[in-house]
Amino acid sequence: MIKITFLGTGTSQGIPVIGSKHPVCLSDNPKDKRLRSSVLIQWLDKNYVIDCGPDFRQQMLRVDCNHLDGVLFTHEHADHTSGIDDIRPFFFRQGNIPIYATDRVVNDLTRRFSYIFQSDNKYPGTPAVDIHTIQKNTVFTLEGKKVIPIEVMHNQLPVLGFRIDNFAYLTDVKSIDNDQLKKLKDCDVLVLNALRMEPHPTHLNLEEAIEMVRLLKPKRAYFTHISHLLGFHDECSKQLPENVYLAYDKLEIHSN
Repeated sequence: MIKITFLGTGTSQGIPVIGSKHPVCLSDNPKDKRLRSSVLIQWLDKNYVIDCGPDFRQQMLRVDCNHLDGVLFTHEHADHTSGIDDIRPFFFRQGNIPIYATDRVVNDLTRRFSYIFQSDNKYPGTPAVDIHTIQKNTVFTLEGKKVIPIEVMHNQLPVLGFRIDNFAYLTDVKSIDNDQLKKLKDCDVLVLNALRMEPHPTHLNLEEAIEMVRLLKPKRAYFTHISHLLGFHDECSKQLPENVYLAYDKLEIHSN
């Protein structure tokens, strides 16, 4: 059994969007306030996060996470990576923090956060990481748990999702090849992005996300990476099929 906490369920700008007067951005409903997308996955005494975006510090504080066993990166976009500097408190207590990412993502992080990755003349107080390179068709393990990478396409950019036991987390999906879809059969819980109502060139919209759930037939599905253009949480939730839900920040679920 694993526990999943949605640290953030918003798209790249978060909700509310800075300066927006859109009704969803002005909502008083806490479920309409979304930090950038990330999840905390826990079993036994292990804590792993998938992605650490610009809200990472705030997310760790509000779930009272004081130990981090590693970060899995889906891809290099800023809303999924730019909080990496805030692994520092964990590094100060624990030492090097393990990260798991493709070579392409590691190279991008090394360029953007060179002070973290350089080995010589490091500035005092900067964090350090242990790099574990991963790829789409190679299974790896985390503390005895088998992790299956799943490659999806974010328009033309390959992005990795992850399956741990019968839980699968996919974000920034526009399409998935058949060989990768096979890895998602018989899921207990599937998390999938659903950006908005209107079609989008790089993300599934609500209709496309629902259709993918119908194709894959998980026991339960939760939508994340949501923009204000999807509408109010409570109103949109009423339109969803049985056993399909909108995730929201701080939601806790379990999966076998």
